[in-house]
Amino acid sequence: MKTLSTLCACAALAAAALASTSALAADVTFDFDVAAPTGRIMVALFNSEANYGGEGQPVRYAMVEAGAPSRRVTFADLPDGDYAMRAFHDMDGDGKMKTNPFGMPVEPFAFSNNAVGNMGPASWDRAKFAATGAVAQTISLK
Repeated sequence: MKTLSTLCACAALAAAALASTSALAADVTFDFDVAAPTGRIMVALFNSEANYGGEGQPVRYAMVEAGAPSRRVTFADLPDGDYAMRAFHDMDGDGKMKTNPFGMPVEPFAFSNNAVGNMGPASWDRAKFAATGAVAQTISLK
């Protein structure tokens, strides 16, 4: 009996290890094209439509200097699934997206898949992508 329970415990640990290995399999990389090498690129990655739509927080976020030789952001070891990214070029370095009096952005911005919005941000359906393994996108900030 003791041997059987030990085997069951070992099997459960092995199954958990395999599950955690496969659950953290995705690496997502974004390379950004910018018009001006000043300020920073602020990047937020979302794993659900609700969070992407403003009801929650990003699962990961990053910042890269716009003047850096490589304007690349990599989010490593993500659980497989659907994701969408929002980014903006914080040209003046204040940490906020500047808008005009009508709420329209005046600093460059972009979404994953280089998706575009219609009278607002790109929708989750346009910006989402499946992350299973390595994913790489080149994003143009406009």
